[in-house]
Amino acid sequence: MERQQLEKYREWFDIYVANCYGDDTYVNENLRLKEDHSRRTCREMRYLVGELGLADGDRRLAEAIALFHDIGRFKQFLKYRTYNDPRSVDHGLLGVEVLRQTQALDGLDAEQKQLIERAIEYHGVRELPPGLDNRCELFSKLIRDADKLDIFYTAIGYYTDYEANPDAYRLELEFPNEPVCSPHVVEAVLAGRLIDYSELRTWNDARLLQLGWVYNVYFPATLKRIRQRRLLEQIINFLPPTGDVQKVAGKVFSYIDGRLKNSR
Repeated sequence: MERQQLEKYREWFDIYVANCYGDDTYVNENLRLKEDHSRRTCREMRYLVGELGLADGDRRLAEAIALFHDIGRFKQFLKYRTYNDPRSVDHGLLGVEVLRQTQALDGLDAEQKQLIERAIEYHGVRELPPGLDNRCELFSKLIRDADKLDIFYTAIGYYTDYEANPDAYRLELEFPNEPVCSPHVVEAVLAGRLIDYSELRTWNDARLLQLGWVYNVYFPATLKRIRQRRLLEQIINFLPPTGDVQKVAGKVFSYIDGRLKNSR
C-alpha cells in the first residue's frame, strides 16, 4: 500500500466518524471510546510491524486494518446502544458491510482489499479459522494482537473511572459489577481454555477473560509490551484478592514468562 492511500483512509475515517456524532451525550461518549481506541490500535500496530520488520507497504496495509478494524462499532452502537455482539450483531462482519456499502476500499487492488476485509472479519472471533493463507493469517494475527494491547489500556482506564465515581460513569456497563468471579470462568483460565463472550456473567468475569487472552497472543513482542506496561497487574488489582484470583495470576504470568524465555 502506498503512503497516499493510507492518508486517504485516515481522512475517510475522520469524516465517517465525525458524522456519527449527534446530540445524545451517552452515545457520543461511547463512540468517542471506540474512535480513540481505533487510533491507539494504529499506534500499537506500528510497534508490532516494526518489531517484525515488515516491508513499508505491508506496514501501511497493517495500519489501515488497525484503523478500520472497529469501523462497525459506530453503526452498532447507534442502532443497538451496546457493544455486546451476542446481544446485537457481529461487529466484524458489520464493519466489512460498512466498508462495502460506503465503497471506502474501491480502487485498492483485489488482494489488499480482501486482506483488509478478512482481517476485520476475523479480528474478534474466538479463534482464527483453519486453512488461512500465509498473508491473511499474518495480518489477522497482527490486528488481533494490536487490538488486545489497546483494549488492556482502555479497560484499565474505565475500571479506574468507575471505581473513582460510579455515579458519574457515562460508558456502557455490559455486566453487573458484582464482587464475585464465576467458577466456570476461573476454571477456564486455569485450564488455559479460551472463553466465549457469552459465558461471562459479571464484570469480574470480563477481567478474567482479559487475563486469559494471553493464551491467544501470537507474537512475543506483544507479550513483552504487556509485561513492560504491567497491564495484567493493573487488571488484577480490580479483582477480589481471593485464592482463585491468585492462582489465575500465577498461571498467566508463568505462561508469559515461559513464552518470552523460549523466544530468546
